[in-house]
Amino acid sequence: MKTNARLLWVLTVFFAFITVVYVAWSLLDTSHGRVEWAGTFMLGLTTVLMAFVAFYLGRVHAAQGGELPEDRLDGNIDDGDPEMGFFSPWSWWPIFLAASAALLFLGLAVGIWICFIGLGLGLIALTGWVYEYYRGLFAR
Repeated sequence: MKTNARLLWVLTVFFAFITVVYVAWSLLDTSHGRVEWAGTFMLGLTTVLMAFVAFYLGRVHAAQGGELPEDRLDGNIDDGDPEMGFFSPWSWWPIFLAASAALLFLGLAVGIWICFIGLGLGLIALTGWVYEYYRGLFAR
């Protein structure tokens, strides 16, 4: 991750340099003689984006307390095998929740009345998913 942050800082400097070159080139162009704002803003915002991502990756690397197993060249796949969490093995509620989200977005595209159906089904599916282990065969 440290290598990625360093690479993105290099890209930040590169895009800043290219922005300056682009502005100078557009000023020296004989047909225009003025700054071309669309490209200048695009390159400037790309510079800012690279700086944000490089700063974030640098902070994450500093906060994790050293190299992760997947960052080492001699690391094995089993070295970075964390617990990912608990997932319900036979749960149908995520499928119903995804279908209700699809209805919600379909309602935005076709007719707003479909959104209300998707919202109602989504609330039912979310409640069913949250309380899945409090009733029935899997109650604890």
